[in-house]
Amino acid sequence: MSKHETVTAASTTETKEIEEVITDAIQYAKKHGADHVEISARNDKGFSVSARLGDIETLEHHNQRALAVTVYRGKAKGSANCNDIRSSAINDVIDAALGMASFTAEDEASGLADAELMATNYPELDLDQPWGIQPDQALQIAMQCEQTARADERIVNSEGASVSTIRSEAIYANSHDFLGRYTSTRHSISCSVVAADKQGMQRDYWYSVARDADELDAVDIIGLKARERTLRRLNARSLSTCEVPVLFEPNVARSILGHFFSAINGGSLYRDASFLTDSLGQKIFPEWLSISEDPHIKTALASSPFDAEGVRTQARDIVSDGVLQGYILASYSARKLGMTTTGNSGGIHNIRLPESEYSQDDLIKQMGNGVLVTELIGNGVNPVTGDYSRGAAGFWVENGEIQYPVQEITIAGNLKEMFQRIKAIGNDVDTCGGIHLGSMLMDQLTVAGSAE
Repeated sequence: MSKHETVTAASTTETKEIEEVITDAIQYAKKHGADHVEISARNDKGFSVSARLGDIETLEHHNQRALAVTVYRGKAKGSANCNDIRSSAINDVIDAALGMASFTAEDEASGLADAELMATNYPELDLDQPWGIQPDQALQIAMQCEQTARADERIVNSEGASVSTIRSEAIYANSHDFLGRYTSTRHSISCSVVAADKQGMQRDYWYSVARDADELDAVDIIGLKARERTLRRLNARSLSTCEVPVLFEPNVARSILGHFFSAINGGSLYRDASFLTDSLGQKIFPEWLSISEDPHIKTALASSPFDAEGVRTQARDIVSDGVLQGYILASYSARKLGMTTTGNSGGIHNIRLPESEYSQDDLIKQMGNGVLVTELIGNGVNPVTGDYSRGAAGFWVENGEIQYPVQEITIAGNLKEMFQRIKAIGNDVDTCGGIHLGSMLMDQLTVAGSAE
C-alpha cells in the first residue's frame, strides 16, 4: 500500500467515526428541544517550515480540529463551538447553544437552507492530492528557494522562504438528513527578499499555491522571480500627479475585482452598505466583459461540491455582456432580500473572465504612456460610495516600454467608473486564489505623486 493510500485509509476511518458522532449529536439536539440543527466539523493536518539566511527559522506542525453547532428554536438561534469531537463534549456544546437560543430574539430570516437545495448528489473534484514530503525535505526546498533568490550582491537581506502543506477534511450535516464531506489539500512555496542601493531598500516576493504539489512552480523559478521582482524596484522615483492609463498586474487586479464581489455580497446589500445596492440588471462593466463562477473545476483552489450550508454549488454567469445577473448570497442574506441563496455561504468559487489574446507586454504597448502597478498599499476604499484611493508602487511606462520603477504614488477614482474603464484583460492568468484573472488595463485614472 502506498503512502497516499495509507493516509487516505486512515483518514477515512477517522472521518466515519466523526460522522457517527455528528449524526448522534443531531439526534441529541432534536431530543433536547432543537427544531433544527446544523453541525460543521473540520480537521486540518500538515506542517509549515521557513528558512531565513540559510538556516531554519520555524517548523510548525498543524493538527487542528474545529466543530461548530447552531441550533434553532423556532426562529431563535444559538451557536457554540469546540475543538473536541467526543460525544460528551459535543453534547455540552449543544446544551450551551440551546441555552443561548432560549434568550435570543426570533429573526424571520434565520434557519437552515431550504431542504430541496441540499447537495444530495455532488461531483468528485479531485481536491485531495496529498504531498508525500517530510519536514526535512521541505526545509531543503525552502533553503534552495531562498538561495536562488539571494544570488545577487544587491540582495542584502531576506524575509525568508516558506513551504507548507495542509490536508483538510470538512464535514457538514444538518437536520434535513443531509451529511456531506470532502477532503482537500493546499500546498505552497513562497520567498521574499530585500535589495538595497544608494536610495534605500526595496522588498518583493513570489509564490506558488496549488492543490497538487506537481502543479507548483519549480523552486528555482520562485526564487528567481522573487529576486528579479525585488531588483527591478531599485532606483525608484515618484511621479507628478497625472491622469493616465493604469495596468494592474494579476495579483493586484484580483483585489480590484474583489471589491466588486464585496459590493454584491448579500451581507452588504441588505444592510444598504454597498455602492452597488439595487444594481441587478444594470450595466456595471463594459459590454465585452462577462464574469462566470464555476465551483466544479477539478483540483482548483476555490472548487467545492457544496457551500457552508450544504447547498449544492453550480456554475453560473454573474455578469453577462457587462450586465449584473446575480448577487453573492447565503440563505440568511437571501431571505433578507426576498431572494434565494446562490450557494455562496462561505465565499465565491473560481471566478473566471473571458479568454484573452493579450500578454502583459501586449497591454504595456497598448497602454502607451501610463503606470504598471505591481503593489497596492493601504485600504482606502469606501464600500458605501465606491470611492477608491490606495498607495501603490510599480513602473512608469512611456511609448509602450517600461522606463523606471515608481513609488510613493496613489491611485484614485471611484470603483463604479473604474469598472467601466476596463479596456482589456491579459492572458497571464493567476489561479492562486478564488478569482482567476490576468493583468487588467484601465483607461485614465488619477495617479497622484509627490514629484515637483
